[in-house]
Amino acid sequence: MGFKLRYKSMGLHAVLVEWPAKISQDILKDVLLLKEKLENFYTKELVYVSSSYNSLLVNYGFLEINFIDEIAVIDKIYVSQKTTIPRKGRIWKIPVCYDDCFALDLDAISSEKNMTKKEIISRHSQQIYTVYFIGFLPGFLYLGGMDKLLITPRKQTPRLEVEKGAVAIGGHQTGVYPNASPGGWNIIGNSPINFFDVSKEMPCFAKAGDQIQFYPISLKAHGDIKILADAGVYHIKNEAIDD
Repeated sequence: MGFKLRYKSMGLHAVLVEWPAKISQDILKDVLLLKEKLENFYTKELVYVSSSYNSLLVNYGFLEINFIDEIAVIDKIYVSQKTTIPRKGRIWKIPVCYDDCFALDLDAISSEKNMTKKEIISRHSQQIYTVYFIGFLPGFLYLGGMDKLLITPRKQTPRLEVEKGAVAIGGHQTGVYPNASPGGWNIIGNSPINFFDVSKEMPCFAKAGDQIQFYPISLKAHGDIKILADAGVYHIKNEAIDD
């Protein structure tokens, strides 16, 4: 492992582990490997480990820790040669309707970039995105790998309510709003599936390290899929990622 990690105390009960501040698949793999090592190490304690693009938060719950001692433990686990069997990642095929009734900001992006709406849709749906982590809403997937020509600044004035399933672009990222919420990203379509379902054993189907590929569907297909998704019987197309 070739990364120089930084450690920060987050109060009496947590440690933040930081990698170089950039979005990188190599860093993501390193983050997820240490995450799994720590989860395998702390089997008797109630320790929760959460990841982001380039960091891990190790939360020890109500256990008051000695910061110096804990970073020594984490660092020793990090540099150890012991590896874990990585979880087999999956690529999820996500249907998106780019119809004008959903694509509220597509005309503006098309005009700004002097690019046809058809080309924007093609570029957006041809990419394969990596899931880096899940936040700010339950089921909101932070995706990396968007076509650089589609980079669009967030809106200066966020909408008070963005529709559930809205597919949007914000800066260098694209994503899907799993529920209705305020939001400042540029909306280019809508997906009829559920990205977070508390009735499922795994409420969010995707995990960090998985991949996402969008594919265009018609307005009628959107309605048909939504009926199945709302009934809890829609099966999201997916397959194992080849190593």
